[in-house]
Amino acid sequence: MDKFILKSKFKPTGDQPAAIEKLVSGLEKKYRGQTLLGVTGSGKTFTMAKVIEAVNRPTLIMSHNKTLAAQLYGEFRQFFPDNAVHYFVSYYDYYQPEAYIPQTDTYIEKESTINEEIDRLRHASTQSLINRRDVLIVASVSCIYGIGEKEDYMSLGIEFRKGQKIKRNELLRQLVGIQFERNDIGFYRGEFRVKGSTVDIHLATGEAMVRLLLSGDRIDNIHYFKIKPSSSNPVWIADLKSKDAEETEKIFILPAKHFMTPEERMKRALVSIRSELDARLKELRKARKDVEAYRLERKTNYDLEMIEQVGYCNGIENYSRHLSDRAPGSPPSTLIDFFPKDYLLFIDESHATIPQIRGMYAGDQSRKETLIEFGFRLPSAKDNRPLNFKEFDKKINQIIYVSATPKEFEIKESEQVAEQIIRPTGLLDPEVEIRKSSSRSSNSAEKEIGGISCPLPGEKTYQSEIRIHPSKNDSQIDDLFDEIEKNTARGQRTLVTTLTKRMAEELSAYLQEKNIKVQYLHSDIETLERVDILRDLRKGEYDVLVGINLLREGLDLPEVSLVAILDADMAGFLRNEISLIQTMGRAARHVEGRVIMYANKITPAIRYAVNETRRRRKKQMAYNKKHGITPRTIKTEFHDSII
Repeated sequence: MDKFILKSKFKPTGDQPAAIEKLVSGLEKKYRGQTLLGVTGSGKTFTMAKVIEAVNRPTLIMSHNKTLAAQLYGEFRQFFPDNAVHYFVSYYDYYQPEAYIPQTDTYIEKESTINEEIDRLRHASTQSLINRRDVLIVASVSCIYGIGEKEDYMSLGIEFRKGQKIKRNELLRQLVGIQFERNDIGFYRGEFRVKGSTVDIHLATGEAMVRLLLSGDRIDNIHYFKIKPSSSNPVWIADLKSKDAEETEKIFILPAKHFMTPEERMKRALVSIRSELDARLKELRKARKDVEAYRLERKTNYDLEMIEQVGYCNGIENYSRHLSDRAPGSPPSTLIDFFPKDYLLFIDESHATIPQIRGMYAGDQSRKETLIEFGFRLPSAKDNRPLNFKEFDKKINQIIYVSATPKEFEIKESEQVAEQIIRPTGLLDPEVEIRKSSSRSSNSAEKEIGGISCPLPGEKTYQSEIRIHPSKNDSQIDDLFDEIEKNTARGQRTLVTTLTKRMAEELSAYLQEKNIKVQYLHSDIETLERVDILRDLRKGEYDVLVGINLLREGLDLPEVSLVAILDADMAGFLRNEISLIQTMGRAARHVEGRVIMYANKITPAIRYAVNETRRRRKKQMAYNKKHGITPRTIKTEFHDSII
């Protein structure tokens, strides 16, 4: 299939039809940049899906974190069940990059735990891009890191044909050459096994198994088995039944690894690495850095010996410039290079994703420069890196920024903005109440008049009254506990955001002691487990979720009716205008949605967030009244696990 076919019981409503028409028209007019300004719960994902269906082009959707990317993947997989929808994020569940701290003379060796399931999904992404056009990839910003050359990945693939003359040992040697490993017992993804004249190949995507039936030095038959995708479970012979096989005349086997180098270029790369090593050693010794020279010579020669003997070494990506025969300073090949030139790019939650893309290059280069200076790496290691923003921008064909709070950059780069404030369900932005962090400081409500600091183009600045109400308890924690109990009694869920990890842990422990079903969502939890936690919250296995900055953008939690923001008046990244609006938006999918901010003063960020929320509520109420709409809670299906 080469055409996107959207399957959904929903129809575009509210201001979705206008936004879809505007964005599709802009793409047809060859606008390079556009912005979809859509509030939480307005159906931005559905609008994106309708645009993708209309233009019918391979699409990349980038998100700034794995949790949101996983949720988007689940939603788009439901919208396009018959198309190739894939999930592409960093395959490191735990990753400690190589680093050196001169002040303490501490060398930190690279340490990583690769998630095999995510690696399988990455292979499924690249192989779909090579074989078809109806491909939609949901990716984190890790997609701007080097992934290996597309041309090498394709050119090193092997085609086997029915009737082909080939010796069995030669066939096995070719499989080993593209990084497949032999395993005659377990037979996992990226492996092959041999039983007499039968050779089984478990593809790197984990979604299929190929059986080559040999007769002497000839391939007699080729069977193709579709199997349940897996990276952790072996395939047993008993699981493969002839009646389930598809016979095919030929099959093309792509490599089991993304980083592949042809043999001739590998030989040239080894010569080039040695040449760079000699030149660098002369520089270090001339500068009387004998320790650094000794360290570099010893480490690099060991790596070269490993590459020559077994084809790889730890940290082989640091030699990627030589292995891919790139010029110094040239950009690496990334997932984006696997897309055709006419691809469509969405940057989801662009206000957070764009700054992350901007910052990745500088951080990586700073770390590498220290390693190079002190003799842990050759200078060419700097070319094992993410794209810088200028390089990333050059790879963009057409882009749509998606956010409820786009920044000046997105607006400036867009030739038009499609605003989507009306929710299909008629839901309003949540009511916001500000309470004193401690009720002892005041016995009466305080108030402040404040206008919107940054109104949207065409919007008039207006002023509204903002009150700080006294808490009923001595502290924000006790007051919060009372609100959670009331919310839980109604069968509704609560999100709580704190400023520090320690406070989140202590609050979770306190609520558990009070017999509240609570879970703490934090950065140490593995990628796929986070999705399960969010699903369990929706199902009612937890009533409260506590987090720091993981509860802001894009999380689809319609059962949540209360969002509590502790220490809302503390200035900083987690309590700026955009963070507050995004956090408040988590309560916008429930008809009884409300937000409680605990603060002792009205900060400019609070003033802006409250007034912008009231501006939107005013528009939404006017639309509902005009069309006779009664707000109702959003109903969405539970997304299955990623795998």
